Amino acid sequence: MLKDITLGQFFPGDTVVHRLDPRTKILMVILYIVALFQAKWFVTYGILLAFLIAAVRLSKVGAKALLRGMKPVLFILIFTGVLNLFYNTTGRVLVQWSIFTISTGGIRTAFFMVVRIMMLISGTFLLTYTTSPILLTDGIESLLGPLKKLRVPVHELAMMMSIALRFIPTLIEETDKIMSAQKARGADFDSGNLIDKAKALIPLLVPLFVSAFRRADELATAMECRCYHGGEGRTRLRQLAYTGKDWITLALGIVLLAVVCTLGYGFNL
Repeated sequence: MLKDITLGQFFPGDTVVHRLDPRTKILMVILYIVALFQAKWFVTYGILLAFLIAAVRLSKVGAKALLRGMKPVLFILIFTGVLNLFYNTTGRVLVQWSIFTISTGGIRTAFFMVVRIMMLISGTFLLTYTTSPILLTDGIESLLGPLKKLRVPVHELAMMMSIALRFIPTLIEETDKIMSAQKARGADFDSGNLIDKAKALIPLLVPLFVSAFRRADELATAMECRCYHGGEGRTRLRQLAYTGKDWITLALGIVLLAVVCTLGYGFNL
């Protein structure tokens, strides 16, 4: 299960999606998320799904990587679907037992909610899969640049977010190694009830925290040895610059959002 968590991983490539400016990809993800929350019915979700499939095909990341990343959130998807299934009681009642009621409106709401979460996670994963941590940091810092006038430490915030994303696969790998070592010593993480499983994780969490702090200290020492003192006066090897394909992509994202909002407004009427 731990190996299925792919958030923060970067898959190098030379595709159209990889070559896009990181700011373009961040803005496209934001537009895509807004469009997802504006989608109301099957047509709008179909348009967004077609857009996502096209982006995945262009990035050549592969649908298997996205589906593998869904496994850790499978419980959340099921729980959300069941909760929305009983929460909405509009439409024709199909099953009614005690206080629980399943209706056509509940099925539709549960289906749309699960699909929305899956598409949202896939779009976010695609951003980290096709953008290196360094470019992601530069993109976030550039987009938050106007906040520097308010004395907001934009560079430091962007660096913290990038390091946090980069540390996710590292800590997952470290957790897997610790679990394998504990199992070799007779530890059992699978049997028992929920409380027993939680107690069994205590021997795992202590060395994991120690390892995380040690890696953080090593990273801080390495940054100090390279004379890192924040973003003030710092230069970059690669200067970000928009190209024609970036403007076309942003225009496509704006058109996508406008179409989804227009169709959603017509559905409400």
